[in-house]
Amino acid sequence: MNKDLKKSLEVLKSGTVQILPEADFLKKLQSGKKLKIKFGADPTAPDLHLGHVVVFNKLRQFQDLGHEAIFLIGDFTALIGDPSGKSKTRPPLTEQEVEKNAKTYLEQVGKILDINKTTVVYNSQWLSKFKFDDVLKLAGKVTVARIIEREDFAKRLSENSPIGMHELFYPLMQGYDSVELHADVELGGTDQTFNLLMGRFLQEQVGQEPQVIMTMPLLEGLDGVKKMSKSLGNYVGLWEAPDIAYGKLMSVSDELMFKYYLLLLNKTESEIKTMKEEVLSGSVHPMKLKKQMAYDILAKYWSQDDAKFGQEKFEALFQKKDYSQATEVELKKDFKNPVWIVDLLKELKAVASSSDAKRLIESGAVSIDNQEIKEFKAEVYWKSGLIVKVGKHKFFKIK
Repeated sequence: MNKDLKKSLEVLKSGTVQILPEADFLKKLQSGKKLKIKFGADPTAPDLHLGHVVVFNKLRQFQDLGHEAIFLIGDFTALIGDPSGKSKTRPPLTEQEVEKNAKTYLEQVGKILDINKTTVVYNSQWLSKFKFDDVLKLAGKVTVARIIEREDFAKRLSENSPIGMHELFYPLMQGYDSVELHADVELGGTDQTFNLLMGRFLQEQVGQEPQVIMTMPLLEGLDGVKKMSKSLGNYVGLWEAPDIAYGKLMSVSDELMFKYYLLLLNKTESEIKTMKEEVLSGSVHPMKLKKQMAYDILAKYWSQDDAKFGQEKFEALFQKKDYSQATEVELKKDFKNPVWIVDLLKELKAVASSSDAKRLIESGAVSIDNQEIKEFKAEVYWKSGLIVKVGKHKFFKIK
């Protein structure tokens, strides 16, 4: 193996969970040909967060090495909804919702991929043209027994939870995308393993050289426990203001910080090992590494100016206690005083719902002028200059 190939292999394997089969992957790389690297995403929600970035990052690595990055937007499969990891049938989306979400996906993905060098395709281009006999031919290539081997399907069956017939077709449709694109490698999260293998299986059925599958870990959110998710509130959105994003990143644990370095900043395993040794020896403080991580993530996915702004505002608020840097909000002249704390938080746009407010208050994450609010039903007086802290990273100053 020559030096360049060895280096490419180290970069591409870094941060992955599985490469199946690895021998085939090495063979494809050694061929010297420009490989077709596929990653598909259903536009089921309008916004992307750093959890989505993990796989896009790997796709960018392939792109930088001269391979063809194919970003498949599952506008047809989104109408069904991927059942992977779901305990019940997903509600269907309208074509208008899918179209709107797909547009924002492309705008945000441009922060990671070189869009001018990315092949963007929509699976409605071929799946919408299927006739019923095409569907039957595709279905005839796999058994029901194989489909219900899927962990989530098996679990739902054991719990007597309903499974829609259309959901059983989802892995077949995703797999057929690989047939249509003649994919050499398909990327996905670990929750996509079954679907990725289905693509390899269907390619074999039609006489194509089967794709290699490469799975990436699911990125834990800010809580360090559960998968990053907007619904769980443990996310950093690619659309968020840089100071908010920087503050959120500074709230992650020291241990999770290293995973963010690995998966979001493409540090190699050996580089991570060196950083951990420096922290252990005391030659580098974890805070310094964490600030560098937050800065580098913003510089990479936002901009250098945003990274500088986010860091300066964080240092002013959290290290210098300079509340002049807090987000200023002017309340309506007729705004009630005193006011229920939840209504104040909503007016500041610090929370999206009463349940969000309740969770934050009960966890001791809400304070006014450094006084913790302990009661969900509390009423508070507000005035100009009042400082409201919400969570670890949001400060508001009332004008």
